[in-house]
Amino acid sequence: MNTVVFDLGGVLVDWDPRCLLRKVMPGREAEIETLLADVLNHAWNLERDRGDSWAEAMARAKADYPQWADIFDIYTERWAETLVGSHEDTVAILRELKARGTPLYALSNWSREMFPHAEDKYDWLELFDGIVVSGRVEMVKPERDIFDYLLATYDLRADDLIFIDDHEPNVAAARSYGIAAHHFQGAAGLRTELEAEGLLQPLEDIAGA
Repeated sequence: MNTVVFDLGGVLVDWDPRCLLRKVMPGREAEIETLLADVLNHAWNLERDRGDSWAEAMARAKADYPQWADIFDIYTERWAETLVGSHEDTVAILRELKARGTPLYALSNWSREMFPHAEDKYDWLELFDGIVVSGRVEMVKPERDIFDYLLATYDLRADDLIFIDDHEPNVAAARSYGIAAHHFQGAAGLRTELEAEGLLQPLEDIAGA
C-alpha cells in the first residue's frame, strides 16, 4: 500500500448547504429542513453528481415547488457559499503525505457545474496527482465503474491504494472491489490508520527528532 485516495466533501471540504440557506431564509429553520428533505436531498444531489444537468434539474424543481422558485435561483447563484471552508487537520495530513512523496488522488461525487467553485477556493487541490470528479465522468460512488475509471486513468493497482471516505456505503464498496478503505470520522482516526500502514511518521517521532 503506497497510494492514498481521498474523498473531498466531509473529509477535506466542509460543505454545508444550511450555511447559505440560513442567510437567505432567516428564521425559517423548519422550512429549510423541509426543503433539504423533500427537494435538495441526497438523491437529488447524487443525480447532479452523476452528471445530470443542474439547470434542467432546477427548472423542474421550480415547476414542482413554485413557492421556493426564488430560493432555487439564489441557491444556484450563490452555491459557492455552501463551501464553508476546509477541514484543516485533514489538509495538514494531505500536505504531510505530499511532503513524503506519497502519490495522492481524489475521487469525489460532485456536480460538474459546481466543481469549479472548489477549484477556485481550495489551493490544496493542486497537491493531488489526479482528481476524478463524478459529474465530469458521469459515474458515481459507490458504483464500481468510477473506481475502475480511477484505476485505469491513472494506471493504479487496487492493492496499492487506501481509500478515505466519510460515507460508509462508499467505504464498503471500495473494500468489496479489493481496495483498502478507511471510514473517515475525524483526522485523528485517519492519522492513526495511516501511521499503522507506514504512510505517516508518528507525531511523537517527529517531535523527538
